[in-house]
Amino acid sequence: MDAVRHITGTAVPLDRSDVDTDQIIPSDWLKRVERTGFEEGLFSEWREDPTFVLNQPQFADAKVLVAGPNFGTGSSREHAVWAIQQYGFAAVISPRFGDIFRNNAAKNGLLCIQVPADFGRQLLDLVDEDPTLVVDIDVELRTVEVASLDLLAEFPLDESVQHRLLHGLDDIGITLQHEAAISAFEATRPSWMPTLR
Repeated sequence: MDAVRHITGTAVPLDRSDVDTDQIIPSDWLKRVERTGFEEGLFSEWREDPTFVLNQPQFADAKVLVAGPNFGTGSSREHAVWAIQQYGFAAVISPRFGDIFRNNAAKNGLLCIQVPADFGRQLLDLVDEDPTLVVDIDVELRTVEVASLDLLAEFPLDESVQHRLLHGLDDIGITLQHEAAISAFEATRPSWMPTLR
């Protein structure tokens, strides 16, 4: 997992609330055995509509997805996080997230930024009006900013999640931080017991 310290880029306004994981990536896409190629499935049913926001060229190459409240509700579907990341988004901003989605996102390096509802609404409207608007996110300071409009908000971020992001640690990376202790323990095990080697 890559470290996430700063994210700077344009945004896509997804002005919909209660977007669940089945809408993020429909169940047909869960049959894949690879962990790649999910960007094609991102909002795939909605993308059949040529007017859908991801089909608009002015929002191409955006790094931030700005959504309405209750983003990522529904079933546990790690594929939803993979699809968002593989499409090119590094962060999602919303007034509220589904707990399971937020947890899956943290473990995969996708930043979920929870903002006050009025800030979220304002940001959605501003990005919709001006697709060139640059959003700057600082993981260490826990801030999201649109400097050109003097718009700034702090966001909550659990210290353990912040640590994961700043140091690029997934669950395996966190475990490997204790590699010396694990090796020392393994060396003391009787030879007749099973090993992990």
